[in-house]
Amino acid sequence: MNKKEAILKSALKLLTEKGIHNTPMSAIAKEAGTGMGTIYNYFSNKDILINEIYVGIKEQEKGLFKTFEDEKPIKTQFENYFVSLIDFFLNNPLYFQFMEQLQASPIITEESRTKGLEAVEAVVQLIQIGQQERIIKSIDSGELLQFIGGAMLAYLRWVFNQPAPHRQSLQNQLTMVWDAIKE
Repeated sequence: MNKKEAILKSALKLLTEKGIHNTPMSAIAKEAGTGMGTIYNYFSNKDILINEIYVGIKEQEKGLFKTFEDEKPIKTQFENYFVSLIDFFLNNPLYFQFMEQLQASPIITEESRTKGLEAVEAVVQLIQIGQQERIIKSIDSGELLQFIGGAMLAYLRWVFNQPAPHRQSLQNQLTMVWDAIKE
């Protein structure tokens, strides 16, 4: 792992443990085993570091949905999206904690948010195709994404606070979300 990766990994860990505003760059440098000069060579301030972590997570998210399987029904493609994204965050709990802290934060720049939206472009297209085929409700795709994302967020919060959630609970959530958006 190179210095920049060590800094990003350490920052993610500390920012989720201590909080965005309670984590100074000096603590990140110490955790990464590097000096302050080195950290500032890569990131001129903490906001830039945070934005890089955010975009990196969004790029990994985007990789989950490079292409939907067009030959499959819209419902199946949506289910695959929903389960894949939930599994992504269950397998990367620090990513979830980090993203949850930044949900409405002004720290995330417009440029980073735009890059982040690229992660859901395939889902927007799936929704639009579903609407054209009268499978998904004719509601603004941004509204639908907000609803779907809110359901995922609430479910993940719940799962992370359960001693051992049953896999059936994911299927239950998926069924409820699909029932809410289908025509």
